Amino acid sequence: MKRVRMLLRVSSNQQLEADGDLSVQRQIVTEYIGQHEDWLLDEKEYFEGSRSGYKNAVSKRETLQEALEDAGKREYDILAAYKDDRVGRRMWEMGAYIMALKSCGVDVYTVKDGCISPEADDIMGQMMLALRYGNAQKSSSDTGMRVKDTAQKLVQKGRFMGGAAPYGYELVLSGELSRHGRALHTLKIIPQQAETVKHIYSLSLNQEYGSVKIANILNEDIHYRRLAPRDVWKAGTITSILTNPVYAGYTAYKRRERMNGKYHRLDQSDWIIAEAPNEEIRIIEEEMWNQVQEKRKKRSDRYKKKPEDQAASVIRRNDGMLPLIDVIYCGYCGGKLTNGSRYHYWTIKGTGERRSSRTPMYRCRNGDGRTEHPAVQYHAERIERAVFQCLGEYIGRLLENEDAAAVVFEKQKTRKKIIETEWKKEEEKLHRLQKGIEVMEGKIPDAVAGKCAFTAEELAEAVRSQRKKVLEQELVVQRIQERRNRQKLHTANREEIRKAIPAWKQIFHTADSDTKRVLVQKIVERIQVTREQIRIRFKFSQESFNNGSP
Repeated sequence: MKRVRMLLRVSSNQQLEADGDLSVQRQIVTEYIGQHEDWLLDEKEYFEGSRSGYKNAVSKRETLQEALEDAGKREYDILAAYKDDRVGRRMWEMGAYIMALKSCGVDVYTVKDGCISPEADDIMGQMMLALRYGNAQKSSSDTGMRVKDTAQKLVQKGRFMGGAAPYGYELVLSGELSRHGRALHTLKIIPQQAETVKHIYSLSLNQEYGSVKIANILNEDIHYRRLAPRDVWKAGTITSILTNPVYAGYTAYKRRERMNGKYHRLDQSDWIIAEAPNEEIRIIEEEMWNQVQEKRKKRSDRYKKKPEDQAASVIRRNDGMLPLIDVIYCGYCGGKLTNGSRYHYWTIKGTGERRSSRTPMYRCRNGDGRTEHPAVQYHAERIERAVFQCLGEYIGRLLENEDAAAVVFEKQKTRKKIIETEWKKEEEKLHRLQKGIEVMEGKIPDAVAGKCAFTAEELAEAVRSQRKKVLEQELVVQRIQERRNRQKLHTANREEIRKAIPAWKQIFHTADSDTKRVLVQKIVERIQVTREQIRIRFKFSQESFNNGSP
């Protein structure tokens, strides 16, 4: 009997409902499996809920990775799905994935197309497989374009196009059905949250506060803190509320766009907005909403380059995250510091060329330059130079201790002992299985002569089953043997370990920003900075390091 597991996938939450697509898929696939006498439905099934097979890469789909891992363990023989697009819709990735399953002895069958797994040497079959998923990918792309075009038209007419309800609203059934028979929802105002939205707009317009300041004010007020989404107000949430035209009654589409797997905000000129407002969902007057946008734009313009500096060439850039960004905090307010920059402009005499430099800075969002919080930005290069010098000396002192190499050496010995014990255990299991085959094969002549309690057919079937177990066990032993070989390759004596201990000062001074960031995360728990001092709290002490338990 061939062991069969089902793969079920739905791309929307509504398909999960009792009468939705999921239950239909399961019933059809179950009936299909029942039509094969030599197939046995396994109790485990693979399921993906509300997961796109077009937008998500195979490597990011945990269910497919689990199915492949189980196939490598020889847990099943056939993966059955309703249609090929239930497995996925990405042309090159799906072909490679199905061939990976095939290499593990698993064939993919669908109710609509039968077996879609070509043999390893069937070049034409593999080309057809690529074409199959090429069509699926194109179909998804075309559908996506049609959906976007339709959504734009509906949004322009004032319709809400689904997704999570913005803060201040809840989703309620509209009483309408889509072309596919799905219940449609509309927005309904939540009075208490609507009052909070009005307060946020008032703080932005009348007090000219930014998103960070407004979030802090709301978090300090017990009433508004209780109404916060996910129990806390964040600057990003405030920005989203202040820029969403839905609060003025206008539904919008294309406020952000997915690029390279991430969503990015689009400029307001690229939005698709309803032609007329919906009074039933209006919380903020249109005039007030427009005034808030204008004032926010004016504030943001303060941080843009002056017209005469637009063409200035920058001779130094602050690309990526600063290396201390995960652990560095302001010593005045305790807030976490963020990436920042400071620009300097000048003109080269003789040529009149406008030049600029960009200095990386650690910035405190709560800083106001007043007596209780005099510092707003900290020069990144100066902070990092002092911190890395301290870290290099600290780690250097730890590793100078003789026990450092001894700890590494003992851990190597322990790992080797564990692997050796595991290898011996699995080797003995393999020998027992092989011995069992020899015993059963030796009994076959007696079974033929009628001198055995089992028939020759029963013994032959038992031998086949035992040989399958032997093959599986050989793979287990092989994997452990590979680990043994790697362990032997990397095992070194104490002197070699001592020589291999890196010069940490040199690493901190020569490594790129990403490497430094990782090293800092491993070593440092927290860094607090003020104008006068830098305080570093390490994750482990000299004593804990020597005891081998950082």
